[in-house]
Amino acid sequence: MINCRNAICALACSLSWTAVMGATPESNLSVGERVYVEHCAGCHGQNMEGGLGSSFLDGIWNYGDFPGAIGLTVMTGVQGTEMPAWMGVLSQEEISSVVDYILQAEKKSGAEPPAIPEVIETSDYDVRVEVLADGLAKPWAIEFIDKKTALVTIASGELLVMRDGVIQGEPIQGLPQVFHRNNAGLMDVAVDPDYKTNGWVYLSYTHATDGPKQGDVPPLMTQVVRGKIQDGRWTVQETVFAAPPEYHIPSIAHMGSRISFDRRGYLYFSIGDYFFSISNYKPGDIGNPNDAQNLQLPNGKIHRVIPDGSIPADNPFTDLTGVAPSVFSYGHRNPQGLAFHPVSGELWSTEHGPMGGDELNVIRKGANYGWPLVTYGLNHDGSRFSELTAKEGTEQPIRYWTPSIGVSAIEFYRGGMFPEWNNNLLVASLKAKTLQRLVIEDETVVHSELLFAHFGRVRDLTVDEDGAIYVVLNTPGKILRLTRENK
Repeated sequence: MINCRNAICALACSLSWTAVMGATPESNLSVGERVYVEHCAGCHGQNMEGGLGSSFLDGIWNYGDFPGAIGLTVMTGVQGTEMPAWMGVLSQEEISSVVDYILQAEKKSGAEPPAIPEVIETSDYDVRVEVLADGLAKPWAIEFIDKKTALVTIASGELLVMRDGVIQGEPIQGLPQVFHRNNAGLMDVAVDPDYKTNGWVYLSYTHATDGPKQGDVPPLMTQVVRGKIQDGRWTVQETVFAAPPEYHIPSIAHMGSRISFDRRGYLYFSIGDYFFSISNYKPGDIGNPNDAQNLQLPNGKIHRVIPDGSIPADNPFTDLTGVAPSVFSYGHRNPQGLAFHPVSGELWSTEHGPMGGDELNVIRKGANYGWPLVTYGLNHDGSRFSELTAKEGTEQPIRYWTPSIGVSAIEFYRGGMFPEWNNNLLVASLKAKTLQRLVIEDETVVHSELLFAHFGRVRDLTVDEDGAIYVVLNTPGKILRLTRENK
């Protein structure tokens, strides 16, 4: 059997994936064609037109549209569906070649993703979709500072201003230096609850330190700062959270990173487990899934601080020696959504599972959410990451998604534009490229509706004062506004 970690790293990261880089060698295409005819055509059609399985010529990819993601889907299958895992049946070369072959066929066909419609129909409303911005380079988050003005983060390190739905000319100058690669970069932006009087804006980003590198990746960790925007510049910066240098990890995955404020004005932020997914990883290295259970380390946690970075006296672990005092909950894998319920005041979170097992959780003070001791997801070779889906002392998710949807931002809807949706949870996804609406009663999801799919990877969303919904797609880089269509 192929070593799972090494095989996946080699396939998704190291191979050239020539189909998107230029001409594919004829030998690859001939191998790919043979593999396709022998193993894929029965479900996906002799001409890739679809059948029992999906078409490859309609521009729609349900589990990731870039070569590495397609290769992993072939390699590992899709849990909960009829797509089997081909690892151990096909070699890495055969998997690489069949992906090249499929992508070349898609390119020749001229297939394009479906166009974003002007109006989408939902169970309660017809919703108008406007594209406010296009061609953005990997936007990550959006937050309004007043009725007309929003801030938009770009992963490479830019902070843009959008006024009246239009991106303004120059980005904000003087931002902190950001390390950008893969998942690392400038991530969330949040506005102080008392912004009108104090002007504080909060940013989370990956901060690099000196130390042993993995390739050309230095040790990294999520950092949170606050500053003020004056005359187009970032000024009076203060550090809200910075981990000690010895806890930085040369990993460019699983950053997590959302910021949210509760009714008392406390600031919450998430940090993923920074899983150091490399071929020479050894158990015990910092940067492994078990970090999420180590209360001394910042990764794999949701943190709570006073906005200036000081620690609330009633944080759950302040009395324990050797524990990071900002930790509010632990045992998280890659939490990319944080939102407070507008009625109960409870903190809700979403996080990525491994292969399947994305989670929606209610976050309780001091609670353990189980990663990696318990999970509903699998290893990428189809084996169990853990044999347990429940364990005494760990919390169960309110809902989990298998197959994984790459769950991202969440937002409880509040507004007059879609009154039937008030207190419903809007859920974004990256991998499935969806926006869902969940109806919740007493911490139970009683109904769900798919609002749209295949517009792009949905990274963030927010609601303005009028109740319009703003959606950030980071591939392709767009900002959408959803409003009620009046008939």
